[in-house]
Amino acid sequence: MEKRWNVKEQAPEDKVLKLVEAIRVSPVIANLLVQRGVETYDQAKEFFRPDLKSLHDPFQMKDMDKAVKRIADAAINHEKILVYGDYDVDGTSSVALVYTFLKFLALNCGYYIPDRYAEGYGISFKGVDYAAENGYKLIVALDCGIKAHDKVSYATEKGIEFIICDHHKPDKTLPEAVAILNPKRTDCEYPYKELPGCGIGFKLIQALAINYDMPFDMLEQYLDLVGLSIASDIVPITGENRTLTFHGLKRINSAPRAGFKAIIDLVQLQKQITVNDLVFVFGPRINSAGRIETGKNAVELLIADNPEKAKFSSDSVNKTNFERRDVDTMITQEAINMLEADHSLKKKKTTVLYNPEWHKGVIGIVASRLIEKHYYRPTIILTKSNGKITGSARSVRDFDLYEAIDACSHLLEQFGGHKYAAGLTMAEENLPAFIALFEKVVSESIPEELLRPVIEIDAPLPLSSINDGFYKILKQLAPFGPGNMAPVFYSDNVITKYEPKVVGSNHLRMNVMQADNPNTSFNVIGFDMGEHLKIVASGKPFRISYSLRENEWNGTTSIELNLKDVKA
Repeated sequence: MEKRWNVKEQAPEDKVLKLVEAIRVSPVIANLLVQRGVETYDQAKEFFRPDLKSLHDPFQMKDMDKAVKRIADAAINHEKILVYGDYDVDGTSSVALVYTFLKFLALNCGYYIPDRYAEGYGISFKGVDYAAENGYKLIVALDCGIKAHDKVSYATEKGIEFIICDHHKPDKTLPEAVAILNPKRTDCEYPYKELPGCGIGFKLIQALAINYDMPFDMLEQYLDLVGLSIASDIVPITGENRTLTFHGLKRINSAPRAGFKAIIDLVQLQKQITVNDLVFVFGPRINSAGRIETGKNAVELLIADNPEKAKFSSDSVNKTNFERRDVDTMITQEAINMLEADHSLKKKKTTVLYNPEWHKGVIGIVASRLIEKHYYRPTIILTKSNGKITGSARSVRDFDLYEAIDACSHLLEQFGGHKYAAGLTMAEENLPAFIALFEKVVSESIPEELLRPVIEIDAPLPLSSINDGFYKILKQLAPFGPGNMAPVFYSDNVITKYEPKVVGSNHLRMNVMQADNPNTSFNVIGFDMGEHLKIVASGKPFRISYSLRENEWNGTTSIELNLKDVKA
């Protein structure tokens, strides 16, 4: 799949030189910082050492005062509170955070995670019935509920009130809840709009702590859960999210909760935990519980208060993660076969595939895999559940998938999500019309260049500029993620020092240097990039784009180039 290279505009030279002088870094590092909006000594200090004191006042969030008062009233009146959350990482970490904090306050509370298959996403009638049957008078909904008008009304009829903590895009009208905490509300003036559901849950307990005159440092034990949700939900790691992630990782690395320690021991992680580990090691295991069995298993892992409980739960989610891998690999291959067998599908600007037998828990992963590895275009994978067609949608960079689905909403019974990911449900008879209309909407609105994957490149870099000191400072730009991605560089006039080869399943391994400077060379690994062997083995100079990584082998650590693309 041919990729576009988008080399970012280099920062103005005067700003770069000013920052070089202010903080004593190389011009390359200064350029990266200015590109990220860091131009002064004070801004650099906050960027490299995010301070929890810079977090915004939680009472700036619309309805926060109402939410705190309602929970305080529940405490006074000895009412039962049900903490309700979605079954993914953000939802289960949100539930673990708020539930354990309310328990710490000695409130009478329980938690509820809906069954993905029997109830579907978000607030369910079954969940409300559970609350009513068990005497709950207040439901605190996390990472869901912003569109649950009918369920909130149903709960009201049963004498149950709602506090909704959600980060998904609201409708023009909001459910009739006691309080709705969502920075994306048009009438909410909270300064930072990109918190995940667990981040909003954290702002709620921060406000409760202020209300009960508790010191902030008592909340630091919950930052690991917030960091996990920010990383796994792929929200921007900027502003408040960056501060929370920075300190969340610090907590995980210094004093991990029992559930995290169990995962670390299980996979034998013997290094500093990074955002990458949260995304690719912790997140999939916690997510797998809700995909294959029940999200309650994930909550049990995250709230475990001793090593024995945590080990039992981590073994359980690890087992379901293996099952999830097998299922999504099989379905991905079936989806590829469908596309390869029908030439008309290849010519479209969207991928919409349906098989009633596909596993509902992994179709979102399958959609992502098809985009990443095979057909780079807005993709929806559909299956059948409870008599309805239900699916997960994923987008390509810079295309608003949510708006495209919204244009087809008259054919849907339910949908929700954001720019890059969404879920939807429809009646079976509407499927042909939906496929046709979705293709039409996307075809008329997506620029052709967005149908080619893009590599965002921060700057050119001579290989001779890479050394231990440079890499040490570069690592301090972390935590990396959307809005602050790990820097990507390109180098020209590159040749191989030794014969390149393809190793493993399809990984390109080589050692490179620039033709005009043979004294500096680096090992390179290009995961799943064996198709570039012909270019790099030709003997002619080529260009590479890459990020930097550490490689540990036989007790020795070295800097290695993590290949993004090769161009002749």
